[in-house]
Amino acid sequence: MSKTIPYFPTIDAVKAAARNLEGISNVTPLIHNLQYSSMFDCNLSFKREDLQVVRSYKIRGAYNKMSSLTSAEKENGVICASAGNHAQGVALSCKLLKIKGTIFMPTPTPNQKIERVKMFGENYIKIVLVGDSFDDAYNAAVEDCNKRKKTFIHPFNDEKVIEGQATLGLELINQASKPIDYIFVAVGGGGLASGMSTVFKMLSPATKIIGVEPEGAPSMKAALKNGEVVQLQTIDNFVDGAAVKRVGDKNFQICKENLHDMITVSEGSACQTILDLYNKDAIIAEPAGALSVAALEGFRSVIKGKNVVCIISGGNNDITRTAEIKERALLHSKLKHYFIITFPQRAGALREFVVDILGPNDDITHFEYTKKVSRETGVAVVGIELKSPNDLEPLIAKMKLHNFYGDYLNDKPDLFQFLV
Repeated sequence: MSKTIPYFPTIDAVKAAARNLEGISNVTPLIHNLQYSSMFDCNLSFKREDLQVVRSYKIRGAYNKMSSLTSAEKENGVICASAGNHAQGVALSCKLLKIKGTIFMPTPTPNQKIERVKMFGENYIKIVLVGDSFDDAYNAAVEDCNKRKKTFIHPFNDEKVIEGQATLGLELINQASKPIDYIFVAVGGGGLASGMSTVFKMLSPATKIIGVEPEGAPSMKAALKNGEVVQLQTIDNFVDGAAVKRVGDKNFQICKENLHDMITVSEGSACQTILDLYNKDAIIAEPAGALSVAALEGFRSVIKGKNVVCIISGGNNDITRTAEIKERALLHSKLKHYFIITFPQRAGALREFVVDILGPNDDITHFEYTKKVSRETGVAVVGIELKSPNDLEPLIAKMKLHNFYGDYLNDKPDLFQFLV
């Protein structure tokens, strides 16, 4: 039985894709970042794919694939599945190429992404919201595609899509004034990482490509560990642009050969990075777009003195998610803590807790209390924001000393999920 030869894009194919994308996708800037360069003692630049017209690199692969269709295929229409960014790339490509398309998206997709898909596609697209994750939407899209005999535009596991995403690698090499030592890139299904890493393997083999996934959806890391593509049973969908249960087979074969390392970062770390990028550099990054920067801390000693690039892969962030992003960032930084507090059923108990237990800089941000008249104590769920992680142990000690302490909820995921 003969083995299937893995697909690797050629430089000629990537150059052809780059010509095809002229005037369609932006040549996004490679911008040196003074703040992070100083922080990590390296020469660090951001490749700003958040500045694409659809605010992510996805237009590259979507348009390259759809423009390669035959006249009959274009006339018949297309179907795709996406958590948001690929959908925008397909929608704009539908309008530019005058192709009718149906786009399946997970029901929890941020409204901001849905509205932008409608804006880019106008009358050429129809949106179907289905399921809780990308994989749910993908399965529904494939079923509909097979039934209606349309062309499926895969977000990552497609040769033309990979070649389109690979054009980012060509741009990087042309833009860099010095050889790049490290590139950090978010990995969802693996389209960008597989395309870009192939270009660097051929044109700049000394460059080390570091793939970055969210901890809650480590599909590529699991595949590399097992030596084959695996299907994760459950994932955290928070980093929606990089949360898939199964990476692409073509993408896996390429990444297996080309990636120097494949790591995960916590969703909380990505959230803190989103806030830092906005506050320090006025960059609006979505969770997947911040993964590459969030990974830097774990490579601090390795990248010192090196030329480093982080791919800011997308900037489609919904402002309605800001409260959750801040909450996750505070939890990650160990500044937000939830407790069960036992209050004596007497007047002045709450005042005593605020005055005698809380520190001068502690802030109550969550309080749920139900009075039980038949008991000597009442129970409240209390969220407290601290100024320093070092304030936690003294706070717990005072709670216990004054008999207010009931339980600590941050390390109890079964209960904690109802609060965050």
